[in-house]
Amino acid sequence: MNTNKPSAIKRIAILGGGPSGLFLFKRFVDLGMTNIEIEIFEKKDTLGAGMPYSKDGANDEHITNVSGNEIPELVTSISDWIKTISKDTVDRFHIDPLRFNEYKVLPRLLFGQYLNAQFTMLLKQAKDIGISSKVHFNSQVTDVIDHPQKNYIEIIVNEHDRYQFDHVVICTGHNWPTKYEGKIEGYFDSPYPPSKLGLKVNHPVAIKGSSLTAIDGIRTLARWNGNFSTNASGKVQYQIADDSREFKLIMHSRNGMLPAVRFHLEDSHLLKDSIITKEELAENRAMNDGFLSLDYLFDHNFKRMIRIKEPEFYDRIKDLRMEEFVELMIELRERLEPFQLFQAEYVEADKSIKRKESVYWKEMLAVLSFAMNYPAKYISAEDMLRLQKVLMPLISIVIAFVPQSSVEELLALHDAGVLEMVAVGPDSHVEPQKDGGIIYHYTDDNGSSSSKTFKIFVDCVGQPHLSYEDLPYKSLIANKTVSPAKIWFRDNEKALDSNDKNIGKDAEGNYYLRVSGVTINDNFQSVDEYGALNERVYIMAVPYIGGYNPDYSGLDFCEAASDLIAESIVEQMYD
Repeated sequence: MNTNKPSAIKRIAILGGGPSGLFLFKRFVDLGMTNIEIEIFEKKDTLGAGMPYSKDGANDEHITNVSGNEIPELVTSISDWIKTISKDTVDRFHIDPLRFNEYKVLPRLLFGQYLNAQFTMLLKQAKDIGISSKVHFNSQVTDVIDHPQKNYIEIIVNEHDRYQFDHVVICTGHNWPTKYEGKIEGYFDSPYPPSKLGLKVNHPVAIKGSSLTAIDGIRTLARWNGNFSTNASGKVQYQIADDSREFKLIMHSRNGMLPAVRFHLEDSHLLKDSIITKEELAENRAMNDGFLSLDYLFDHNFKRMIRIKEPEFYDRIKDLRMEEFVELMIELRERLEPFQLFQAEYVEADKSIKRKESVYWKEMLAVLSFAMNYPAKYISAEDMLRLQKVLMPLISIVIAFVPQSSVEELLALHDAGVLEMVAVGPDSHVEPQKDGGIIYHYTDDNGSSSSKTFKIFVDCVGQPHLSYEDLPYKSLIANKTVSPAKIWFRDNEKALDSNDKNIGKDAEGNYYLRVSGVTINDNFQSVDEYGALNERVYIMAVPYIGGYNPDYSGLDFCEAASDLIAESIVEQMYD
């Protein structure tokens, strides 16, 4: 880092006080810089929890899919913090502080309390070392205006309050736009907040998707229409309520598969040192007309790791191209009925946890997903299409890491005849009905067209990648401070051969692929339509940068991104 003195005190605004804002604030506190002023704007009245770990994203029945040992370092460990919570909290979440260990998953609302406590500690640390910080609760940022000639950023809060800063970091987190919810009775654009799914129903419910988001909706709906219990042998069972005899949950999934089950991770932080170095990135791009090769990433961050960790499995896949590997893995999953496979993977994962032995190929696929997220912007459009259509569908299944208790409940629901899975083709679509409910149109496994009517439909496909136009700060769009994210084709002929609706062409005749969100550089700074970076605006809100960061890596993403952003701001201060 540059050792020159900074030119002046810099004012930094963090928009959003959830996990992203927490990790970014921690970075500045760790640096111990007293020549900055930080103001945090949070639309709710609580810090740390964000949407996933608050009542906006969870009820008591919802649990994390990461354990304490997988969480990036904060102020105190979860196991130490658990010993400080009140008896009421212990009783509410059925936690035994003396028996708790770092390998356990937590109720999400309890984890939200932990994150809130960490934020409170960091604010105290900041005060003790002389960092000026201020928190604005119940403060909805309604616009962000860049003033390049005056070299400052203006933010507007609650439509009328105005503030000026040197740097703004957008950390607003998850966002599920509503399209039909509230207009079509029985139509839910997402299962969040889950309190809205507290419904007594006596008919089938359509669930779109089979991801962790779908499991959230299922856990809530199941509790309102029956009860879980554990028999003498320790098996979870489900008893449907007498007044919900016709209650069923029908999951609709394009691949007809359930996500993989949580197992023991040998490296709980997914080999963060596996990210390719700047030198490796530059060398590979120089060999590939300026693009990063997806095949190189697949070989370097997956196959190479497998060869070291699991040589027998490596011998099976060493000569396979990415497409062939994915086809093999999908074929293996398709051989079994979804719930049979779910049961088998539950047994495999249970052995993995008890023996503390990883299922290496799955862990390495998670490593690949984490490692390619950061440099994905350098992949060619040809490779990005391969990534979107071939590799990401497998990754989304394998690295979901469904916790054991969720698996047990889903299996109990299936055994009770309440939960079913329907495989639907890519042409499936939902037709909302004016009088309420929907018609689900799809082609089944046998190639037959089906149309089923449901009174209640819940879209559970997960956080959507939002477009450039969806960015809520309209002045950034109007003033062209931000630009739509694009990935360029290496070969224009390949663009002509593709019928993808997101392909465009610039004035020089070069083809590109429009991807979701806005353009950012390696430091998460916004980039305008001329390719110029903005030194004042940083975007860390994952729904709006999904085109350049195709895999959301949760808290690991928050830690890695916040490190780059803080370093970039500090470098500017000492420039």
